[in-house]
Amino acid sequence: MPNPIVLAGLIALALALPLLWYLLRSRRRDRSLERLLDLADEMQALLDRSQERMQAMQSVVGRVPADIAAVAHASLDSTLPIREAKRDVLQHRLWIQKHGDTATQAELDTACAALDRARTRLSAQLTELERAGAELAEATEASAEAARREPPTLRRDPG
Repeated sequence: MPNPIVLAGLIALALALPLLWYLLRSRRRDRSLERLLDLADEMQALLDRSQERMQAMQSVVGRVPADIAAVAHASLDSTLPIREAKRDVLQHRLWIQKHGDTATQAELDTACAALDRARTRLSAQLTELERAGAELAEATEASAEAARREPPTLRRDPG
């Protein structure tokens, strides 16, 4: 006859293992859903910041001669890529709301990876935009300073 304590321990272990597996799986899903929502928030913030930077650059580009600044104005005036990216973030949020509870872990992992790649790419582009804006502002200021030092007879007509 088996030892009743050992038998009770084996039964408890047999009951606890599936419960533990379920809890760990559930916890991973919860973390994945949280990560998805956090990534969507980060994307939204990056998009908002990109839009703000583009608007701020308008004033810098406005100080550059029109023939030189035409391409910059066209790029900065186009809000379509930002609007499309914001729509994509909204679609991710709607997907999370609709499928978050029923999605497989693999689907959640795929969605997290996709949003993370997009966030990384956008962050790099925003950094590049900020760098280009700073360089343009610096060059514009240097040009304006040089123009202020020119004798009035050599200055171009601002019109």
